[in-house]
Amino acid sequence: MKHEIPMKQYGLSESFEKSSEQFAGLTVARILSQEKGIYRLVSSQGEKLGEISGRFHYEIQTKSEYPAVGDFVMADWNENGGNAVIHHVLPRKSSFIRKAAGEKNEEQVVAANIDTVFLCMSLNQDFNLRRLERYVSIAWNSGALPVVVLTKSDLCEDPDHKLKEVSSVAAGVDILLTNAKEKTGYEQIYPYLTEGRTIAFIGSSGVGKSTLINCLLGKKYLDTNGLRNDDKGRHTTTHRELILLPSGGMVIDTPGMRELGMWDAGDGIDQTFSDIEELAQRCRFRNCTHSGREPGCAVQEAVEQGELSMDRLRSYQKLMNENRYVEDAEGYLAEKKQKFKTIAKINKRNRKG
Repeated sequence: MKHEIPMKQYGLSESFEKSSEQFAGLTVARILSQEKGIYRLVSSQGEKLGEISGRFHYEIQTKSEYPAVGDFVMADWNENGGNAVIHHVLPRKSSFIRKAAGEKNEEQVVAANIDTVFLCMSLNQDFNLRRLERYVSIAWNSGALPVVVLTKSDLCEDPDHKLKEVSSVAAGVDILLTNAKEKTGYEQIYPYLTEGRTIAFIGSSGVGKSTLINCLLGKKYLDTNGLRNDDKGRHTTTHRELILLPSGGMVIDTPGMRELGMWDAGDGIDQTFSDIEELAQRCRFRNCTHSGREPGCAVQEAVEQGELSMDRLRSYQKLMNENRYVEDAEGYLAEKKQKFKTIAKINKRNRKG
């Protein structure tokens, strides 16, 4: 008799089970990995490769509707042999979404149904507060709980100072200082790992995500590489994969991201930059741009008094503009064009004067 896999350990909760009940005759499964249109699935009946049905493919309108690693799907399991056929994706409780790499304005789901997203940044040349603000904004917007993981603390001369800098831009976020060379360097992650919970590691190439996952697994499962001559890590992970951990819980490893574009992350930006949002409430004008041209701007006043760094304000403005462009590219560009026309007219009048 074939042993049935308890799907609770793979995060199948009551809410997902209830959602699956409307699809009679199909099997609920979770996506473990995906590569070139072929998915690796796990269900109570075991593991199997799968692909989406022709009808499902025809009805899909955006990239984000395709199954992603971590998704729960309804599939025809084909017990007589052959690949499983995926017919539906169950509603996600969370999804880490970015703008797809390239010029085309499309969204991409990096991972789905995550409970905690670990934002990894190493304490060498990879350290970048502005990038971290971007990561934290998208993470808050995903529906998962963000945690900052500072890796390779053994390569940093003053980790406490770096910790203080990160705390200044990641209010309300847990921050872990790790060193995979020492056992205590990764044990801080264990409290986030319980049966049925899913964590994901997000970060640039070579920050040590795969090394941390190998530590949690207690064996070398993922390939790792050392540092290049420029103090940057080498890219190792090539695809996303959900891995069941022996201590309970699951982890999703993701490839390093050269580009992490905003995608409808307004709420996440507001939460990440709550200090600026609070200051903005005190501006004289509700539509204040905080650019220095409007009188009574509380944000600019905070910059002048040294309470807010100009770099952080510019980062906030950049992410807000980028997010607005994603939400309404046509309207954003029209407004920007009109603004430049106005500036040109003012400059022309000034030259005549």
